[in-house]
Amino acid sequence: MPQFRQLSATMFASPQITPQDLTEAAAQGITLVINNRPDGEAPDEPQGPEIEAAAHAAGIEYLAIPIGHSGFSEPQVEAMQQALVAAQGPVLAYCRSGTRSTFLWALAQARSGGDPDAIAAAANEAGYDVSPIRPALDMFASQSQG
Repeated sequence: MPQFRQLSATMFASPQITPQDLTEAAAQGITLVINNRPDGEAPDEPQGPEIEAAAHAAGIEYLAIPIGHSGFSEPQVEAMQQALVAAQGPVLAYCRSGTRSTFLWALAQARSGGDPDAIAAAANEAGYDVSPIRPALDMFASQSQG
């Protein structure tokens, strides 16, 4: 059973998914899957092309915004922000545990002017702690207001 955790009305985060999970994602109305895991990070788990093919077979769009060990960059945050704006329905982002996906969503929300406290509360409700990136959330939120 997939572990899709709801971050907002239109955003879900998940640990690594399988091609079979995309059937459930489609049944839940997911229209876009965002892969935040670099290919090769865990060679024994499904890689991007396999997930992409299964997503398309299920009628779901696919986008890769990999987040490696070097962490987050502003272009990745911007790519996530643009993907969320362009999405035609609910979005599911995944990585190894769902944490990188949640962090990227949170940063994109702050960059779009979201309230860092509300973002942190939503992530916490889904079981994710964004306190390690709180300074970046505050920075993006303040930049969006100025």
